[in-house]
Amino acid sequence: MEKLPPIQDPRVLVGYNTADDAGVVRLTDEIALVQTVDFFTPIVDDPYCYGQIAAANALSDVYAMGGNPYCALNIVGFPKDLFPMEVLAAILAGGRDKADEAGVVIVGGHTISDAELKYGLAVTGLVHPNKILFNAGARPGDVLFLTKPIGSGTITTQLKAGKGSVEMIRNACEVMGQLNKAAAEACRQVGAHGCTDITGFGLLGHALELAQASGVSLVLHFDDIPLLPEAMNSVRQGFVPGGTRANRLHVAPDVVYDARLGDAEQFLLNDAQTSGGLLISVSEKKKAEMEQALLERGVLVACIGEVEDRRQAVIQVR
Repeated sequence: MEKLPPIQDPRVLVGYNTADDAGVVRLTDEIALVQTVDFFTPIVDDPYCYGQIAAANALSDVYAMGGNPYCALNIVGFPKDLFPMEVLAAILAGGRDKADEAGVVIVGGHTISDAELKYGLAVTGLVHPNKILFNAGARPGDVLFLTKPIGSGTITTQLKAGKGSVEMIRNACEVMGQLNKAAAEACRQVGAHGCTDITGFGLLGHALELAQASGVSLVLHFDDIPLLPEAMNSVRQGFVPGGTRANRLHVAPDVVYDARLGDAEQFLLNDAQTSGGLLISVSEKKKAEMEQALLERGVLVACIGEVEDRRQAVIQVR
């Protein structure tokens, strides 16, 4: 869309030019619409689980903007000659149940016949125009919280190769299917400065977007970054998605890794996630308050780094 003229409409509070997670359009002085869409091919074999993960992933963009998802539409590409309709029904049931959990009504959608199965949601949310969370909000002196472990890309790649265990599948589905609703509530309660969700560009890719938009540098501490069980073993066995390799190359000019962090650690930091957690920037003075707000809601508490004034290295991983 960079080839198109820039958006001039004054109603648009967040457009496509800032690399934010969703678009935001003002309706009134009190209400703005948050708009997003996301869909992808299956990453797990179970159609119901796939539907849940895809829905949670799409809803996450609204949460990352500080909004509440309100309603949604299904988006489906279905190879009707390859799968029975019961598979589609299970996918849609998974998406509906996850939307119900979020308090979101799915009011319809659109399905096409496609050579490859795809599912996701177009989501409309609501936010106060003065309470939008931008990825440009991080400030020097902030601390960074991550609300889900990373490693889903390498885990699902291993599962696709038929090498994963039942426990690996269960853990991955549980984490990817978890809504970011509670984490977003904590952000609003404490007053976070900036936020983004961790998806296909990996932790470092999305952290880089936040840092560049905010004009700051980030320091991340590898030992404080939570990993999915078996993720390190999976990447060391060579189960590295192509997207993860591309992510690593993309961030390379702006990232300095500690010399002790080898290929496995660097791949995990760039691992292409599906329905990952929120990366939250909040004042260091509110660190304890954020920890408590997350803990009370049953959300993973992981303070993984700090925000500093802009340096030559946009991100340092220590």
